[in-house]
Amino acid sequence: MTDNDGQRFDRLPATADDREVEGRATRREVVDWWVERFGLDRETFADYTFWEKGAGKIWAFADDLDSPADVEGLGMTFLRTRQEHWKPTTDAVQRFGPEATKNVVVLDEADARAFLRGEDTDPEWDGDWGYLIAAHGIAGDVEPIGVGLYLYDELRSQMPKGRQRDL
Repeated sequence: MTDNDGQRFDRLPATADDREVEGRATRREVVDWWVERFGLDRETFADYTFWEKGAGKIWAFADDLDSPADVEGLGMTFLRTRQEHWKPTTDAVQRFGPEATKNVVVLDEADARAFLRGEDTDPEWDGDWGYLIAAHGIAGDVEPIGVGLYLYDELRSQMPKGRQRDL
């Protein structure tokens, strides 16, 4: 086993048998998590490679490079691992969320506005606890807004401060 180098991007190993860095998520685990948590089709991620930079910061890249890659950024931030509960990023939810079939809470207009301001809400929800995709109906479609943490009948907005809006 080798150590994680937080200053460079390393491609995630395909499976646990390929893992060289203890605690590093595998491609299979990452894709399985999205499939199980949000009901996405596994093929959604077929053209993406997944990379770790830092401790558990997973990036998705719609191409491939030699690993390790000594660059500042690569694709989009995608998922936080190496913590008790994996957390999707706002970018990933906004990119892949329209294909989600479960754990999507559709907010009414007042709750959607509050969520965008970074406020907690208490929408009607009888699904799973944990990280959800917060969405809102816009022009006949349901569009993801961001990541919410649903605990104790409360949806806690996880909108990054720099992306919060008062509409």
